[in-house]
Amino acid sequence: MIRGAGWIGRSRGKVATSCGWFTLRWRERKCVDSAPQSPAKWPSVTSSELWPRETADRYDTEEAEASSAAVLGPTLAFLAELAGDGRALEFAIGTGRVGVPLRERGVPVVGIELSEHMAAVLRRKIDEDTLPVVIGDMATTVVPGGFTLVYLVYNTITNLLTQDEQVECFRNAARHLEPGGRFVIELGVPPLRFLPPGQVAVPFDVSEQHLGFDTFDLVEQILVSHHLTRDGDDGRYRRDNSRHRYAWPAELDLMARIAGLELERRVADWDETPFTQGSAKHISVWRKPT
Repeated sequence: MIRGAGWIGRSRGKVATSCGWFTLRWRERKCVDSAPQSPAKWPSVTSSELWPRETADRYDTEEAEASSAAVLGPTLAFLAELAGDGRALEFAIGTGRVGVPLRERGVPVVGIELSEHMAAVLRRKIDEDTLPVVIGDMATTVVPGGFTLVYLVYNTITNLLTQDEQVECFRNAARHLEPGGRFVIELGVPPLRFLPPGQVAVPFDVSEQHLGFDTFDLVEQILVSHHLTRDGDDGRYRRDNSRHRYAWPAELDLMARIAGLELERRVADWDETPFTQGSAKHISVWRKPT
């Protein structure tokens, strides 16, 4: 799914170092003419934008810092502890930024990914037998077997552009979890406190190589991330944008209840810093009752 990946899928552009959830970059996706067929028996989600080949090919380069051992260490430790001796399922696994090193730590990982191009980049790193990936959307695609952990990182839940689809994502997580298993989401807190009355955009990165700002539709809860990224040294900029549906922690908790999951804990980061009203993002863990 969009990284949005990507606001909320995976990120792209330069990582912002300022306030809000701009400490997380948005993951960009661009629309293409057609989406890969989903093997799910439920109708495919269609609102998510699909990443094309050129975006997938440059994704790892642009996400090199977020893929470093220093940054990923706490993430992998957190997820590995929750997985225990069971299997983990990553929704929107992308190029394997988290899934591949988690598998290398000994956790059996299966992935679901909407973009065939992102999955193709992952496949250059690890074979199908070691880390299987199913092409499909994270709200309806079903893979065999049970899991002790389902996880969705880097804001990617917002690549689903309607509340109904986000609810279905929670239901799909619950569908795959064994009793006692956990669903983990990493997501920014909507930065609306930085949006004064009458202002429609919030900048999150202003640097030599990248200009980034978000615009908001407060009625539909849609955020559009806009990026101007310098290409080369000739002064040219590449312009990209991606749409995301932002959601509040309490809204996610209600989605979890609809899916039969219970909030177990919420922290501000993978190092388990306490979550407060000033936190820019959250790591939330919901548990499937036994």
